[in-house]
Amino acid sequence: MDAVALTKTTMKKEYLRYSIVLVFMKCTFAQNSGKCSMYGECLARPTGNLNCKYEGSPKVMNETEGLDILRTYCPNLVTSDQPLTCCDLDQLRSFKKNMGVPEQLLLRCPSCYYNFLYLFCYFTCDPNQADFVKVKAKMQNIFNPTDPREIITAVDYHVSEDYVYGMYNSCKDVQMPSTNAKALDVICGKPAADCTVQNWLDFMGSTANGQTPFTINYHIQNTSTADIHPMNYSTTPCYKKYGNLSACSCQDCQSMCAPLPPPPKPKIPCTIDGVDCWFFASLVTFIVFSFFFILFVTVSFFYKRGTSGEKEKQINRDTDVYIVGKNKTEKKEAFKEEPKGNCFQKWGLWMERSLESNFNRWGRFCALNPLKIIVAGIILGAVFSVGIVMFKVTTSPVKLWSAEKSRARLEKNYFDNHFGPFYRTEQLIITRPENATGVRHEVPGMQYGLYWNYTSIFDKAFLHKVLDLQLSIQNIQAYYKGKKVTLQDICFQPLAPDNTQCTIQSILEYWQNNHTRLDKIKYDQYTHTFLQGDYLDHFSDCARAPASVSDQHHLDMSCLGASGQPIFPWISLGGFTGENYNESTAMVITFVVNNHVDEAQNEKAKAWEKEFLNFMKNYSDPDMIIAYSAERSIEDEIQRESASDVWTIVISYIVMFGYISITLGNFGQCSRCFITSKTSLGLCGVCIVLLSVSSSLGLFSYCGVAATLIIIEVVPFLVLAVGVDNIFILVQAFQRDEAHVGEELEDRIGRVLGKVGPSMLLASCAESLAFFLGALTDMPAVRVFSLYSAMAVLLDFLFQITVFVAIMTLDAKREESSRLDICCCVQLDKTKKERNSEGIHFKVFKNFYSKALLSKVVRPVVMIVFVGYFCFSVSQIHKIEIGLDQKLSMPDDSYVLDYFGNLSEYLHVGAPVYFVVEDGVDYTTKEGQNLVCGATGCPEDSVAGQISTAAKQAKYTYIAHPTSAWIDDYFDWLRPGGDPPCCRIYNNSRDFCAATVDNTSCLTCPVRETVDGRPVSQDFMKFLPWYLKDNPGIKCAKGGHAAYGSAVNLKNDKKAVGATYFMTYHSIMKESKDYITGLLEARRVADNMTTMLKLKTGGNSTKVFPYSVFYVFYEQYLTIVEDTVQNLCICVAAIFVVTFVLLGFDIISALMVVMTITMIVIDILGFMSLWNISINAVSLVNLVMAVGISVEFCAHITRAFAVSNHGDKVERAKDAVAHMGSSVLSGITLTKLGGIIVLAFAKSQLFQVFYFRMYLAIVVYGATHGLIFLPVLLSYIGPPVNKAKLNSKESLEENGHLRANGHTNHAYVDVSDFIEPKSFKKLENSHL
Repeated sequence: MDAVALTKTTMKKEYLRYSIVLVFMKCTFAQNSGKCSMYGECLARPTGNLNCKYEGSPKVMNETEGLDILRTYCPNLVTSDQPLTCCDLDQLRSFKKNMGVPEQLLLRCPSCYYNFLYLFCYFTCDPNQADFVKVKAKMQNIFNPTDPREIITAVDYHVSEDYVYGMYNSCKDVQMPSTNAKALDVICGKPAADCTVQNWLDFMGSTANGQTPFTINYHIQNTSTADIHPMNYSTTPCYKKYGNLSACSCQDCQSMCAPLPPPPKPKIPCTIDGVDCWFFASLVTFIVFSFFFILFVTVSFFYKRGTSGEKEKQINRDTDVYIVGKNKTEKKEAFKEEPKGNCFQKWGLWMERSLESNFNRWGRFCALNPLKIIVAGIILGAVFSVGIVMFKVTTSPVKLWSAEKSRARLEKNYFDNHFGPFYRTEQLIITRPENATGVRHEVPGMQYGLYWNYTSIFDKAFLHKVLDLQLSIQNIQAYYKGKKVTLQDICFQPLAPDNTQCTIQSILEYWQNNHTRLDKIKYDQYTHTFLQGDYLDHFSDCARAPASVSDQHHLDMSCLGASGQPIFPWISLGGFTGENYNESTAMVITFVVNNHVDEAQNEKAKAWEKEFLNFMKNYSDPDMIIAYSAERSIEDEIQRESASDVWTIVISYIVMFGYISITLGNFGQCSRCFITSKTSLGLCGVCIVLLSVSSSLGLFSYCGVAATLIIIEVVPFLVLAVGVDNIFILVQAFQRDEAHVGEELEDRIGRVLGKVGPSMLLASCAESLAFFLGALTDMPAVRVFSLYSAMAVLLDFLFQITVFVAIMTLDAKREESSRLDICCCVQLDKTKKERNSEGIHFKVFKNFYSKALLSKVVRPVVMIVFVGYFCFSVSQIHKIEIGLDQKLSMPDDSYVLDYFGNLSEYLHVGAPVYFVVEDGVDYTTKEGQNLVCGATGCPEDSVAGQISTAAKQAKYTYIAHPTSAWIDDYFDWLRPGGDPPCCRIYNNSRDFCAATVDNTSCLTCPVRETVDGRPVSQDFMKFLPWYLKDNPGIKCAKGGHAAYGSAVNLKNDKKAVGATYFMTYHSIMKESKDYITGLLEARRVADNMTTMLKLKTGGNSTKVFPYSVFYVFYEQYLTIVEDTVQNLCICVAAIFVVTFVLLGFDIISALMVVMTITMIVIDILGFMSLWNISINAVSLVNLVMAVGISVEFCAHITRAFAVSNHGDKVERAKDAVAHMGSSVLSGITLTKLGGIIVLAFAKSQLFQVFYFRMYLAIVVYGATHGLIFLPVLLSYIGPPVNKAKLNSKESLEENGHLRANGHTNHAYVDVSDFIEPKSFKKLENSHL
């Protein structure tokens, strides 16, 4: 047993020793296996150090610094405490330095970053390097002959397809938030959209990129040979985690994204068999109406014809009274048998009597006291008008078109208060003549024959010219309050106080506005014959990577502008397609100037802008075509336009005034024409109109209601229309009236005013109330216009029934005493008096027009034509465009028109849009960070993620680029990578040490990170203020001062984050509908973000809203249709109520007025569609005014019809047209036409479109409907005569009170007045 035990013990010992030997041998074999192609660095160069050729075994890495670098960047190569590598410490230091930029670009997607990193880890240090890295070119070290090692100048790097495609697919979507571009734009040498795997590898391996010290020829292959085994390590897809790090976000990895929602289907116009639905419906409606109307007319004709001689009873359809017999007693008995009218008719009779009686008494009072009334009226008007000294005109477009409580206005105020108002911009768009030749540029390198074509704007001599122009503008000096103002004093300086250079968006900033830098050329350092880079190569690099701080063509120039801002080529160039910036045909230079909420602080900028505009107006160069604009340009041009059109407006009013003064007269005998002339009375009437306007202006100036230019231009026109019509009605009624026997002038004035005063009251009250209710709108310009108009119309009516009546009394006395008009001191023979004449207009209307219009043949034709045109207009309404073309607001000869044209033709990006996250999010927590971030570990529905998703559907979202997210770059800025890292502190003071500071005592920031690489809550706010003040530079491009200095509000003594914004750009917008759709889509995206915040924070009230400089102007168009309908409906409803009450509670008459006004407005809308007049605030004001003026065309004739006691409806319509038609024609139609024709010669396109065209439509449609359609309509379905009035008349007749002095009151006439003599004859015969 002992022997056996001893034997077993001996065997165990031998086995253990054998095992140890085997392990040692295996380890020795493993340590000695592998072979290197290069090791160490032999020559230092500006673009990097050249490696040494080494064909030997890998060496042990036992230096602490080297091992730390390996563990940080290439942990897979650290297989033991002393791993074998093919790189020494110097190589690892160079490796660390070279990986600083890729880390900042790619680490937001960990799998991409480490796939990219290991491509160079294995290339540099893999112990089996010789399997896939072969030295292709080498040279002796001529710079150090004592060094026997050979210098490598080119190698072949064999990589498997699986690896390179895996790396490419994981990196192809990685974004650079600070530049709104993809990382491949920087590291591929061409736009990411055109970059292939081979393109990427070739660019990284070429020394022409400025970063690679020797040529690396990449060979993509899977097949191994005897001495070549392609590098084929595994890669990590972007949708998978790398180690403990999260997978890439959707923004950087399309595989992580949910499918995009399908784009909304384009609105397909409704058609029926190819016919527009609106047109089809209108056509069917018209056909149906025509059929039944013609049927009604036909049946009525044959019915009347067949029963005209057979009936013993004649039915009066207006009164529904059977009048039988021939004597008066029988007629009275017939009336007594009839009902005495319903309640409405009795109230109507009372209303009519009250109005006529009160106006009669009031007119007599004014006529008895003319001087007192005139003086009192002038004093009252003067008191009101004095308020004009406090008159203020609102010229701010924001205050004009955006309601103070509107969403866009509130959001603008929030943005301005937290981040400052959007900048003022002064911009040039420069092109060249078509005959200018382009530039053929040779691609740098050792290969001949490769060229790239550039357009003529890239000619170096031309660029020098443009730079001279830009520098001249920078040197412009202005003076404000005696002090010199330069661009430096007012411009935006993003890096101030460290860098006080102005922000200028221009490609010349790629050379920092320096002629010497523009001329810089780099040749190879050995032969000095091969071009390595010039100004076009530098431009190409910067266009791909605007935020790059190092040149890739050995020119040692940054792409950042002199102010430290990146210059985006899609902003500074125009006329290109895709990302082919070499095809650009326009240069865009933008000077960014500070803006202030307090307008007084912008005066310096305005003074400089004025000098800038003067400079540009006087600048000329035959080689340049320049369109330019300043922030103040539009306001200046509008003021110039208004000043240039003042004389047009003045002439327009003079024409109308002259017409009024002349046509008011009643010219009969030539010997008395200067006596019957009413020139002075007409001028007084016009002065009363102006007094009412000035009183309205003054009264609201007292109240602090600022006016607008629209009020000054439109309100006088409106009040003149209303006032002149009333003047003509009053004066012509007096001229046609025959004085009663023994009647005093004062009594006659009172009686005439009693007749027409209610009609004047009806029109004025209806219009005034309509305008007052129209002021309920939220749109400031429309509200202020409605207020001023309502008050002006009301005051004009009051002055007319007081002051004008008094003046008319004095004028009548002048005429009675045969004194000359104007020269009233001259008196002619009193014996030659002329009887009152009806006037030629009245005679034409009474004897010819009314009979022709209301004939049996014309009436049906009028109804068919007007209803047909109405149906056609309805079919065209939906085609009216929404918005206001900004070109229309400029004069025809304005330089701004060229600028607008170039904006539409050349620009490729729209306005910046800011998605503002209101105060209320805790960004120190991971949950709060995930609400907004877009890098690794961030959800797809975050703020940045949703903007990125929207940018993928830019065609209908109008979001052009993913957002630049400050929080993503902040995380990258905190990472310890880079040489030196971005975030450092002084060892002693613990203060911030910028990467640009060369101080060995600066240490990496002690950032405590969570598992996913983000700072812990306590450290988030600790370093954020430093990040926001760190300027980007060559050593650290992630500094946030330039890009995000104003994007983050720090509160509570910089211990918390308040409101923040995430900026991107809209797509190019050319028409109003583009701006409107862009606003809607941005709000839709923001509303989705707000919903997301509420869901993920348990109901947090924090909101996200979009802000862009144009939102406040275009928000009105989101509801302009609803606002238009609402305002017009309110106005029409007010007119209906007033008409119903003042016409004696006659609902049919009120409906006739409203129906006609509605048709007028609909026809005007159809006209707008046909003449390309869009719906906007200006046209809305005109439509509201159209409703008011339409009352003048309708109300007077309707009331004349309602109070007429002629026979049937046709005869009453003839009477109404005869008495009121001539006044309406001469008082409003012809007056306005003269003034409107003058407006056609205005220089302003705005006047030509929205005033000449629309005013012409208002007058033409109003006159045709009021003088043609309305009488015909009344003749068919007009209201019957008030039965209560007839019964009252019979009662008065029995008591002998009907007639006074042999004359009949207008309201009470003998029944024989409204039953034709022929009818009486027929009745007599049938009775007999």
